[in-house]
Amino acid sequence: MSAIEIKNLTYVYSPKTPFEKVALSDINLSIEEGQFVGIVGATGSGKSTLIQHLNGLVKVQDKKKSSVVVNGMSATDKKTLKNLRFEVGMVFQYPEYQLFADTVEKDVAFGPKNMKLEKDEIDRRVRRAIEVVGLDYDAFAHRSPFDLSGGEKRRVAIAGVIAMDPDVLILDEPTAGLDPQGRDTILAQIQAYHRAKGAAVVLVSHSMEEIARNVDRIVVLSDGKVYMEGTPKQVFARAHELEQVGLDVPQVTKVAAALKARGLDIDTAVYTVEALEQKLLTLRGGASPC
Repeated sequence: MSAIEIKNLTYVYSPKTPFEKVALSDINLSIEEGQFVGIVGATGSGKSTLIQHLNGLVKVQDKKKSSVVVNGMSATDKKTLKNLRFEVGMVFQYPEYQLFADTVEKDVAFGPKNMKLEKDEIDRRVRRAIEVVGLDYDAFAHRSPFDLSGGEKRRVAIAGVIAMDPDVLILDEPTAGLDPQGRDTILAQIQAYHRAKGAAVVLVSHSMEEIARNVDRIVVLSDGKVYMEGTPKQVFARAHELEQVGLDVPQVTKVAAALKARGLDIDTAVYTVEALEQKLLTLRGGASPC
């Protein structure tokens, strides 16, 4: 069953003016329940415009031609839009800038309270969300979010979205500005939520390494259109085409290509260090390390 179904979606900024800009052009895209999908594309390719249609932040312009349906709810129907926004968790780039309450607990509870849940359920969700993002509830719940480190603030902001228990989680560059340890921690927590909830996750990222290590499927946007899509192996095997639209491939894929150019009989579609290691061990006739 599809968690997200987009049909014939076109969006134009400043239409019929000298500043007219086509951001999306006839996008057709289906994302299944439980899929972890990466959306990549050069700056201006339409990534942010696309994902903001998924909870109605950007409105469908031509309702007769285009449709956006999430978990069976139309983003163009005012009657279902509020419920849709509760089911689609949106984590924007630098989400910590959206923190506002005087304690971590109150900040994380903001969404569940707006859902009009019972107090016991709100408390349960807040505790669970704080722990899901790797923070100790007793140690952090009553602290000011503004006294936390950058990475801790990021976790609190994501906890505020997870506390709403969304069936669809959308993340726009969630690790931007973090150091490698902070990046890996955030992505591990997102993966944990994905597995525990069975939620569909859409990750927008400029980091091909992040995409390669986390997603089941990649959608490549270029000039507001779906340029290609497929599994990471299928997409990264088309490295030359990705470069033509201003994108890169994981460093390990480049290493594999360089080894291939030196005469090594190796598949250049590898995209993780572990996969490359296994390929090299196989070529040597060796066994995997313990």
